[in-house]
Amino acid sequence: MDLETSLIEQLAATNTGEPWYGRSRSVLLAGLSAEQAAEHSVPGVHSIWEEVLHMTSWTNEVHRRLDGRIPATPVEGDWPAVEHVSEMEWRAALAALDAAHARLLEAVRALPPGRWTEPVAQPQGDTPSGSISVAGLVVGLAQHDAYHTGQLALVRRLAETSGAHAG
Repeated sequence: MDLETSLIEQLAATNTGEPWYGRSRSVLLAGLSAEQAAEHSVPGVHSIWEEVLHMTSWTNEVHRRLDGRIPATPVEGDWPAVEHVSEMEWRAALAALDAAHARLLEAVRALPPGRWTEPVAQPQGDTPSGSISVAGLVVGLAQHDAYHTGQLALVRRLAETSGAHAG
């Protein structure tokens, strides 16, 4: 298996597959109600819903950067706010994350082999050099997803052990 295929598989596994480290994002989010997702069960820590919105916004931003757009803070914001807590809005947030991830995977799978080593401009402060390769950008998003998936797992576990969540 080549490196590009391995990167794509890891990005997919973190979100919907079977990553070697534990449960994927989709497994961790399954069965949560809107109220559970919006709850701030740990003081000073983002809610599960806020984590979902953050992951969506950065997945979209990485896609925009792969499309050659000028790097910036995500259009949706770095940490978009939960506007209205309802089951319909929660399901829409989950669907938006799934759709963003699917669009990104499609774009990454379509990259020509030579494109992986091309630089992608980054805003100052994103990386020490101010630039990163396409492969580095994809690895960065996989790392970002793994980090936030770990936070989802921790917040969900803490909420469940404190009795805030059932399930």
